[in-house]
Amino acid sequence: MTNSTGTSPGSMAFRFVLLMGLVDLFGDTTYSGGASMNGLFLASVGAGAAVISIAGGLSEFLNYLTRGVSGFFADRIRRRWPLVFVGYGVNLLAVPALALAGHWQVAAGLIVVQGVGRGVRKPLVQAMLSYTTSRYGKGWVYGTNTALDYTGRTLGPLIVAGLLVLAAAFRTAYALLVIPAVLALVTLTIARIRFPAPATFEQQQPPAPAPSEQQQTAGAAGFSRSYWLYLAAGACFAAGLMNFELISFHLSRSGATRDSVPLFLALATAVGALASLGLGKLYDRIGLAVVLMAVVATAAFSPFVFLLPVQLALVGMVLWGIGQATQDSLLTALVAGVLPPGRRDLAFGLYYAGYGVGWLVGAVAAGLLYDHSRIALVAFAAGAQLASLPIFLAARRRADRRPAGQS
Repeated sequence: MTNSTGTSPGSMAFRFVLLMGLVDLFGDTTYSGGASMNGLFLASVGAGAAVISIAGGLSEFLNYLTRGVSGFFADRIRRRWPLVFVGYGVNLLAVPALALAGHWQVAAGLIVVQGVGRGVRKPLVQAMLSYTTSRYGKGWVYGTNTALDYTGRTLGPLIVAGLLVLAAAFRTAYALLVIPAVLALVTLTIARIRFPAPATFEQQQPPAPAPSEQQQTAGAAGFSRSYWLYLAAGACFAAGLMNFELISFHLSRSGATRDSVPLFLALATAVGALASLGLGKLYDRIGLAVVLMAVVATAAFSPFVFLLPVQLALVGMVLWGIGQATQDSLLTALVAGVLPPGRRDLAFGLYYAGYGVGWLVGAVAAGLLYDHSRIALVAFAAGAQLASLPIFLAARRRADRRPAGQS
């Protein structure tokens, strides 16, 4: 089937997936480049471990909490694109603005603002991408988007590492990140012009078969119990997946040089980019089992990072990268399988708000435990993530017992 321009609707849908992936590639080059030095920069202007961890955790918490608010308003006003532009603009322009921050309070505030911007746009983009999944599969669509996103997350720290070697100044590195920020906004404008109504992709696409747990959809009257269980499991997983601000602070205290710290993040995100594609494909074939395996692998990251010599932290960062891919592709695919009709933005938003609560609890606990007991810190992080496993399984069992068409 072709449209009036002679172009296959399916190919147009995937062009939209790729174009939004490019937006995230440029965007996360900016965001992740800044994140790779945020912890070190905060320390350089007088912040301690607790402040660094809580600032990063509060940013992520507001990122996820704002997704719930953004999703609610998008469902009410039925206009996603204006909110998407506001979110990307706030998120991306706050990063180079750190070049002007002279005190840790200002720097921490800008880091928090970045999270709010991400929260405004994220659930809306995920909802728009969901209209392409009936043809290509949820795991593949979100895996492709995450892979491009993580390519940017890899490039950002690499660029920052090079800038720190050449300029030896955090402020110069922050200022130059305005370039990928502008490229992201230009690409977003092109996407808006070419694809003003992504919902039409779903109307054009034939349904595709999916694994049993992906066939569950919440009824029009509300959210399924499986949805709420997935939200609770995601919150537990988030509590143990610490922010890089604290990790970078620890690496610098453990012997890693300032110039090398961004490379740890680059390694993790490169692994995440590759893992998101592989895990996404596996999810479309075997479903929840790949999520459980990824959670177990991620739970092993903290002892490598916080208890062993800095050289072995590289192993931990590989596992942390798998956790990032799990967070951004696998868990998103799970939620996409239980979306209530007509409430996609709200469903993604509420899920991310719950995820953010878990993230904030984990960040505060990690920041307070760091100076008192690294063993307790590791036990908390690994335990929180492993606690998500029975909840994921409970959600699966409820879905399997539920008659078709019931929530």
